This record gives sequence, structure tokens and C-alpha cells, in this order.
Amino acid sequence: MSGPNGEPHVPVGGAGGNGDEEEEEEEDGDSFGEEEYAAINSMMDQINSCLDHLEEKNDYLHACLKELLESNRQTRLEFQQQSEQQHTEADVQGSQPPL
Repeated sequence: MSGPNGEPHVPVGGAGGNGDEEEEEEEDGDSFGEEEYAAINSMMDQINSCLDHLEEKNDYLHACLKELLESNRQTRLEFQQQSEQQHTEADVQGSQPPL
């Protein structure tokens, strides 16, 4: 019987055939599967690491945007207060009779 690459199947335990060919093929398939699983696991670890890095960047950007928003709110409130003071002062000066 030939192996997956068309090569003749040689039992690991020697040249004697003891009827364990199917079991040995499954073991070969399992070891190849284990290699595939290890490669997939490694790729998933890399993806997970990238996602963690993106999450950290996202959290940092979110914090920066919150600070910017709060700063803009504060600036807008200060601007509104100054504007109201100027209008109030102008109204007070405009309502006083000239001397």
C-alpha cells in the first residue's frame, strides 16, 4: 500500500507486517494533523496579539478623543461666558444716558 505522496508505506517497526498498517497510517495522519494544528494555533496566537494591540490603540484613541471633547466643551463654555459678559456690558453702557 502506498502513502499519501505515492511512496510505498514502510512500517516503522521494521519489515514485518503485523496487520497494524491502518493504525500506523492513522498515527502518521495524526502527526500531520498535529503539525497543522500547531501552525493554526501559532497563527491564531499572532492574530490574537494583533487584536490585543489594536484594542490598546483603540482604548488610547478613545481616551484622547474624550479629553479633546472635554477640552472643546470647556473652551466653548468659556467663550459663551465671555460673549455674554460683553453683551451685558454693551447693554449696560448703551442704556446709560450720555453725560
